[in-house]
Amino acid sequence: MLGFLMRLAARLPFLFIAGRAYGPDIVGRYAIAVLVIEFAALVATLGLKRGLAQALATTERPHNHVVFDALVVAMIGSGIAAGVLIVFPQIMFPNSPVQGMERFVALAVFATAASDVVLAALAYRHNVKASVTARAVVEPWTISIAALGFSYISARDGLIFAYAASMAAALAASLVPFVKEYGLPREWRPRPADIWALTRRNAPLAGADTIEWATRNVDRFILGLMFTPAVVGIYYMAQQVASVPQKLKTSFDPILGPVITQSLAAGDMPAIANQVRQVGFWIIGAQAALAVMFSIPASGVMGLIGPQFTVGAGALCVLLAAEVLASPGSVCETALVYIARVRNLVVSVAVLLLQIGLSFAFILIARAENLPAGYQAAAPAVALAISLTIGSAIKAWMLWRITGARVISVRPSFFAAILVASLVGAAFMSLPHEYEWAELSLGMPAILITYLYVIIKFGFTPEDRALFRKMPAAGATLPVGEKL
Repeated sequence: MLGFLMRLAARLPFLFIAGRAYGPDIVGRYAIAVLVIEFAALVATLGLKRGLAQALATTERPHNHVVFDALVVAMIGSGIAAGVLIVFPQIMFPNSPVQGMERFVALAVFATAASDVVLAALAYRHNVKASVTARAVVEPWTISIAALGFSYISARDGLIFAYAASMAAALAASLVPFVKEYGLPREWRPRPADIWALTRRNAPLAGADTIEWATRNVDRFILGLMFTPAVVGIYYMAQQVASVPQKLKTSFDPILGPVITQSLAAGDMPAIANQVRQVGFWIIGAQAALAVMFSIPASGVMGLIGPQFTVGAGALCVLLAAEVLASPGSVCETALVYIARVRNLVVSVAVLLLQIGLSFAFILIARAENLPAGYQAAAPAVALAISLTIGSAIKAWMLWRITGARVISVRPSFFAAILVASLVGAAFMSLPHEYEWAELSLGMPAILITYLYVIIKFGFTPEDRALFRKMPAAGATLPVGEKL
């Protein structure tokens, strides 16, 4: 939780610097390049971000040997991906010419993939501090400071250079605790057969990770095909603000993943349902708090990034709602990737295809109706919200059928908190124009405090206190068989 708050505090300065110092055109160019690089890194890890825990739990080999096998897999995948992007840099910059050394920013794929693998290994041993340090402190603050510094050197490429610097810094911050925790491997030799088996076993997980990532980012790529870089830049900024709640879910992954694998090893399906239901409620509740806080003064929030970005307020509200609606399915997927990985992958692919189809359909309808560009650009956000809601309902139903127990819990305090916080936000929004400054500086904290007070006061149980206090013990093993 602390790491999430630190990451939020560091991300906001970057959005402000990027919006004010570079403008929507450069931000849009950066957004597409990073989109492609992150996708390449995700594919290169081959599902090891989540599959490595299972590999470590079911092996008798030294754990650092298994982790280094995983690193070999990730580096081979990174080499292939980076090589393709360097040879064909227009994939990263589809709507602008490639100049100078820009193509070599693709080398950031190595740093991102390696960092993901070693942080997954540390998470298996419940070292969450390393992930917090690398992802919530080093990476966001490096990109914020570097973006400001590079803005005086290159107004065109400063954001790209800042991104590469942040990935390198995050890798260094990941490797130091990894070496302390696991040490260097002794008498380790790469085992091609084991590496191939690890790659093949993680293929469904890799597919699930790729589909989940694509679901949250394909809208940006579609915009890059259909609109100018400036439109992409505005949407990207709205997406970055809206993704803050989604990042909160990742704060629970180091806790929820090991707990689920231990319950699965014991064959205790009701326990899995209970863990998903309990953690899911607080993830949904926290994401709803941020959605209310950011959506009520949406124009003011986007205006902080820059006056050119206020037209993205509508997209921001839709994206925030989509994050809340997607939460149940996202939490259920944490269990489904272990106990029904193939079925989960099929559902994810279907949801992605639905999202892509709806995105193009809504854009074409908006253009046929001659709607303003802002409405046209928000069409992919609407498609995202609809498809994620459908996918969330299907995955919750799947996990309920497998475990035989309820997996979604929405308490009355959840709705009460939204209602009371919205009333507080409406009160601040109704202030006279001369008090407009209070909408953000006072209104947003008041909304958040009100929401948290109501939901904690009337929704907190002794089991919830245990959730935020305890960490699971290490050493669980998984059963050999698994459901498809």
